[in-house]
Amino acid sequence: MTFTAIDAWWWPYLFILVAGWLATDFWRFLGVYLGGRISEDSQLIVLVRCIATALVAAVIANLVLFPSGALAATPPLLRAAAGLTGFAAYLASGKSVPVGIVAGEAVLGAGLLLA
Repeated sequence: MTFTAIDAWWWPYLFILVAGWLATDFWRFLGVYLGGRISEDSQLIVLVRCIATALVAAVIANLVLFPSGALAATPPLLRAAAGLTGFAAYLASGKSVPVGIVAGEAVLGAGLLLA
Protein backbone atom coordinates (compact mmCIF):
# COMPACT_ATOMS: atom_id res chain seq x y z
CA MET A 1 0.00 0.00 0.00
CA THR A 2 1.20 3.47 -0.85
CA PHE A 3 -0.04 6.98 -0.22
CA THR A 4 -1.45 7.17 -3.78
CA ALA A 5 -2.79 3.58 -3.92
CA ILE A 6 -6.46 4.50 -3.52
CA ASP A 7 -8.10 7.44 -5.25
CA ALA A 8 -10.61 8.48 -2.58
CA TRP A 9 -10.85 11.70 -0.59
CA TRP A 10 -10.51 9.86 2.72
CA TRP A 11 -7.51 7.69 1.81
CA PRO A 12 -4.71 10.20 2.58
CA TYR A 13 -6.21 10.85 6.01
CA LEU A 14 -6.50 7.15 6.79
CA PHE A 15 -3.00 6.47 5.47
CA ILE A 16 -1.46 9.21 7.63
CA LEU A 17 -3.45 8.06 10.67
CA VAL A 18 -2.39 4.42 10.32
CA ALA A 19 1.22 5.19 9.33
CA GLY A 20 1.55 7.64 12.22
CA TRP A 21 0.11 5.15 14.65
CA LEU A 22 2.35 2.31 13.54
CA ALA A 23 5.46 4.47 13.60
CA THR A 24 4.95 5.85 17.10
CA ASP A 25 2.96 3.37 19.16
CA PHE A 26 5.64 0.69 19.06
CA TRP A 27 8.07 3.07 20.77
CA ARG A 28 5.42 4.21 23.24
CA PHE A 29 4.62 0.65 24.27
CA LEU A 30 8.32 -0.18 24.52
CA GLY A 31 8.89 2.92 26.64
CA VAL A 32 6.08 1.98 29.02
CA TYR A 33 7.33 -1.59 29.22
CA LEU A 34 10.93 -0.65 29.90
CA GLY A 35 10.20 2.55 31.84
CA GLY A 36 8.74 0.69 34.78
CA ARG A 37 11.98 -1.20 35.26
CA ILE A 38 14.37 1.77 35.21
CA SER A 39 15.05 4.01 38.17
CA GLU A 40 14.20 7.69 37.70
CA ASP A 41 17.67 8.62 38.89
CA SER A 42 19.52 6.35 36.48
CA GLN A 43 21.98 7.79 34.00
CA LEU A 44 19.92 6.39 31.11
CA ILE A 45 16.81 8.35 32.10
CA VAL A 46 18.90 11.50 32.59
CA LEU A 47 20.28 11.03 29.07
CA VAL A 48 16.80 10.48 27.62
CA ARG A 49 15.51 13.63 29.31
CA CYS A 50 18.46 15.64 27.98
CA ILE A 51 17.89 14.39 24.45
CA ALA A 52 14.14 15.07 24.62
CA THR A 53 14.74 18.60 25.93
CA ALA A 54 17.32 19.25 23.21
CA LEU A 55 14.90 18.07 20.51
CA VAL A 56 12.14 20.37 21.77
CA ALA A 57 14.60 23.28 21.93
CA ALA A 58 15.75 22.53 18.38
CA VAL A 59 12.19 22.50 17.05
CA ILE A 60 11.43 25.82 18.75
CA ALA A 61 14.67 27.36 17.47
CA ASN A 62 13.87 26.12 13.97
CA LEU A 63 10.44 27.75 14.12
CA VAL A 64 11.91 31.05 15.30
CA LEU A 65 15.01 31.19 13.10
CA PHE A 66 13.96 29.30 9.95
CA PRO A 67 10.14 29.32 9.78
CA SER A 68 8.07 28.11 6.86
CA GLY A 69 4.62 28.96 5.59
CA ALA A 70 2.80 31.96 7.00
CA LEU A 71 5.22 32.24 9.92
CA ALA A 72 8.04 33.04 7.47
CA ALA A 73 6.33 36.35 6.65
CA THR A 74 6.57 37.56 10.24
CA PRO A 75 9.54 39.66 11.39
CA PRO A 76 12.27 37.69 13.21
CA LEU A 77 12.17 40.03 16.22
CA LEU A 78 8.43 39.44 16.59
CA ARG A 79 8.93 35.67 16.55
CA ALA A 80 11.71 35.98 19.14
CA ALA A 81 9.62 38.30 21.33
CA ALA A 82 6.68 35.90 21.19
CA GLY A 83 8.90 32.97 22.15
CA LEU A 84 10.54 34.81 25.01
CA THR A 85 7.21 36.12 26.29
CA GLY A 86 5.71 32.65 26.16
CA PHE A 87 8.67 31.23 28.05
CA ALA A 88 8.51 33.98 30.69
CA ALA A 89 4.76 33.42 31.12
CA TYR A 90 5.39 29.68 31.43
CA LEU A 91 7.89 30.24 34.24
CA ALA A 92 5.81 32.94 35.96
CA SER A 93 2.71 30.74 36.00
CA GLY A 94 4.43 27.87 37.76
CA LYS A 95 5.37 26.01 34.55
CA SER A 96 1.89 25.96 33.03
CA VAL A 97 2.25 25.04 29.35
CA PRO A 98 -1.17 26.43 28.26
CA VAL A 99 -0.37 29.81 29.83
CA GLY A 100 2.95 29.97 27.98
CA ILE A 101 1.33 29.04 24.67
CA VAL A 102 -1.46 31.59 25.01
CA ALA A 103 0.97 34.35 26.02
CA GLY A 104 3.28 33.65 23.08
CA GLU A 105 0.37 33.50 20.65
CA ALA A 106 -1.05 36.73 22.06
CA VAL A 107 2.23 38.57 21.44
CA LEU A 108 2.52 37.10 17.95
CA GLY A 109 -1.09 37.97 17.11
CA ALA A 110 -0.84 41.48 18.51
CA GLY A 111 2.39 42.06 16.61
CA LEU A 112 0.79 40.94 13.36
CA LEU A 113 -2.24 43.17 13.92
CA LEU A 114 -0.11 46.23 14.73
CA ALA A 115 2.34 45.72 11.85
